[in-house]
Amino acid sequence: MDLGLTGRVAMVAAATSGLGLATARELAAAGADVAICGRDPARLDRAAAEIDKAGPGRVVPTPLDVLDHDGAAAWVDATAGGLGGPHVLVTNAGGPPAGPVLGRGLDDFRAAVELCVLSHIALVQAALPHMRDAGHGRVLMIASETMRQPTPRYGLSSTVRPALAGFARTLVRELGPAGITVNVLAPGYHRTPAVAGMPDLDEVAASIPLGRLGRPSDFGAVAAFLAGEQAGFITGTTLVVDGGLGQGI
Repeated sequence: MDLGLTGRVAMVAAATSGLGLATARELAAAGADVAICGRDPARLDRAAAEIDKAGPGRVVPTPLDVLDHDGAAAWVDATAGGLGGPHVLVTNAGGPPAGPVLGRGLDDFRAAVELCVLSHIALVQAALPHMRDAGHGRVLMIASETMRQPTPRYGLSSTVRPALAGFARTLVRELGPAGITVNVLAPGYHRTPAVAGMPDLDEVAASIPLGRLGRPSDFGAVAAFLAGEQAGFITGTTLVVDGGLGQGI
C-alpha cells in the first residue's frame, strides 16, 4: 500500500533501537526522508545505516538527548532547513524507573514528567510552526499501554503518561484547520532490547491473547500508517498496540 510518504520528511526521536528504530525504518521504507536523533553517536550511526537500507530517501542522524529542549528545537529547525518539512514528527523517549509509586519522592515524579511528557511537548512545539507553513502535519507521540492499563510494576509511567492523551486531545481543535493530526501510540510488550531482559518474559508472552510478544515491525507498520495519507481522518486518538493484553474498554 502506498502511504503517500514519498518526498515527505519525517523526524523520529530516540531512534537508535527498539520501537523508535522500527518506526524510522518503516517510514524510510514508505519513501520518506528521515531525520533521527539519539544520545549515543555510535549507536546512532549504526541505526542510520540500517534505516538507509530500508528505503530510497535520505537519512540524517543527529546526536541529541531529548531532555535538552533547546537542542531539540535546534534539531527541528536544522531538519526544516536541510531536508524541508517536517511533515511527520514521532516523539519518543525512554520510560521512568519501574516499580510502585509508594515510596517515590517528588523528584522522581518531576523526572518522570520531564522524560515522559515535557520532552514530547517540547518537540511538538518546535515542529508545529514548520508544519503550519507546510500545510500538512502528522504528530505521533509514543507512550505506553501503561497509560491505559495502570499497573504497580510501572507506577510512574501509569501516573504521568496519560498527560500525552490530554495534550493530543487539546491540540485537535487548534490544529485541525491547519491539516495537522495528533495521535498517541500506546505500545504493549514488544521484543525490544528493553523487554528482552525481563526475567518473566515467557509468562508475559503467554498472557497476551495473541500468544506472543509484538515484533518491533508490528508497531512500526502502525506508526507508518498513521503518518500516511490514508490516516488523514484519524486525530486525537490513543491507539493501543498490545496484542489484546489490556482489559479496558
